[in-house]
Amino acid sequence: MQRLPFEYAVRNLGRSPLRLLISVVGSMLVVVLATAAFAFVRGMDQSLAGSGTPGNIILLGAGSEESIERSEISAGVTSQVQASVFGIKSSAGQAFVSPEVHAALGVGIQPDAQPIGQAVFRGVTAAAFSVHPQVRITEGRAMNTGADEIIVGALTATRLGIPDQRLAVGEQLWVDGRPFTIVGRFVAPNTVMNAEIWVPLTSLQTLTRRESLSCVVLTLDEGEFADVDVFVKNRVDLELSAIPETAYYDQLSAFYQPVKMMVWITAILIGAGGLLGGLNTMYAAFASRIREVGTLQSLGYPRRAVMVSFVQESVLAAAAGAVLGAVICLVLLDGVAIRFSMGAFGLRLDGTTVGFGITMGLMLGLIGSIPPALRCLRMPIAEALKAT
Repeated sequence: MQRLPFEYAVRNLGRSPLRLLISVVGSMLVVVLATAAFAFVRGMDQSLAGSGTPGNIILLGAGSEESIERSEISAGVTSQVQASVFGIKSSAGQAFVSPEVHAALGVGIQPDAQPIGQAVFRGVTAAAFSVHPQVRITEGRAMNTGADEIIVGALTATRLGIPDQRLAVGEQLWVDGRPFTIVGRFVAPNTVMNAEIWVPLTSLQTLTRRESLSCVVLTLDEGEFADVDVFVKNRVDLELSAIPETAYYDQLSAFYQPVKMMVWITAILIGAGGLLGGLNTMYAAFASRIREVGTLQSLGYPRRAVMVSFVQESVLAAAAGAVLGAVICLVLLDGVAIRFSMGAFGLRLDGTTVGFGITMGLMLGLIGSIPPALRCLRMPIAEALKAT
């Protein structure tokens, strides 16, 4: 098949600057939207999936398997599970068993002022840093037991909607009229812990006026989940439920599935609008070139060759918009943190995300050019040469 030279499609792009601009901008908007939606869903999924550590088991109150914050268990569970369950990991004589209290509390930045927002507080002991290896202190130090001291995650400021400088080491946050001094900052990339506030366990128990725990998280070494499950079933008086930490966060990910579906539906609807707009643009552009199509066919170029040239022209314009959209996303969206009920997570703009967005832009150029091109090529050559 005799083909039109590729330079022909390239030169045709400049014949109508306005049409080229509309095509590039349309492709760019679709790419930005598709990339943002994919980054949102991927960031949320990885934040929840990364929060669970393989080998970690959560002991929480029976009936509260879907929410640690609603769970209440006896403070004595910590010592009982250490004495009864085989194969718990330990280091230097310290068992990897972390008693914890989880609570969402209002936070203020001034005494006697209204809270500026809610944050998830996690009351912990020193064992928490062994059980949750994702957490790494980057500034300051860990809080002292029983003191009104806290350490804040890298995304805590985003969760509260305040400047990050306001959570510098040495600053204070007020909870229920009580000041807590920030003595450290930590990072826990791709986890919900990255937006939490950690406080000594006894301090949070006093603040929330409770003696019970929300959960006990333990790390298994030689033991298996069945060993913990047997302990739970034998001690019915404790009213416990055991669940692998990874399974717990998988359940949370499923809970947020409707939110992710809404993001995708919105992206699809706007993408469909972009596709229809592209079709209209291409119909108008190709309709004005019917005589050109007839001339090319009379010169011996088959319809398939003309159609390939038109598709090349459309895909080139879409590719320019796709690259521009990808650059905009990398500049404006990379690292942007999004708040949600569990804390905050960062948009995930890796190679897979950017590649997905660019692919959507190229598909727009391909699909948007085929129907208009087919319509123009169906006209007989004699009628096409007479067209105005």
